[in-house]
Amino acid sequence: MKEMDIGKVARWSGLPASTLRYYEEKGLIRSIGRNGLRRVFGESVIQRLALIALGRSAGFSLDDIAAMLATGGGANIDREQLERKADELDQTIRRLSAIRDGLRHAASCPASDHLACPKFQRLMDLAARQAARQRHTPVPEKTTPTGRRGSA
Repeated sequence: MKEMDIGKVARWSGLPASTLRYYEEKGLIRSIGRNGLRRVFGESVIQRLALIALGRSAGFSLDDIAAMLATGGGANIDREQLERKADELDQTIRRLSAIRDGLRHAASCPASDHLACPKFQRLMDLAARQAARQRHTPVPEKTTPTGRRGSA
């Protein structure tokens, strides 16, 4: 087995040594010994770091990732958890796509005042609802530019 000290692993992975030490503390990776004061890792740490990077890019927490990485070096991946995360990502993509489309419309909207544009109003309503859901507060009633009452 090829051995790499923490500096070499840090250079290869692009992660600072402090992050590697933190990952070791959390049980995500494991050193196989020391060379003086420097931690030494087996070459399998590269694959584990790649799995951690994949999990982080998908939005999994380090605790979720730790649960997926078996202690023997393999992976114990919960397929249902992957499906839930994929569904969550689909929702995020739909929401961000709607916001992107609204921003593109606002950029090319012929209305002299964006606040008078019905499509821009819908974009603002979407943003207000999303913010309220994150805060768990109800969205107050508002009066539209035409004088009608409705939810914001």
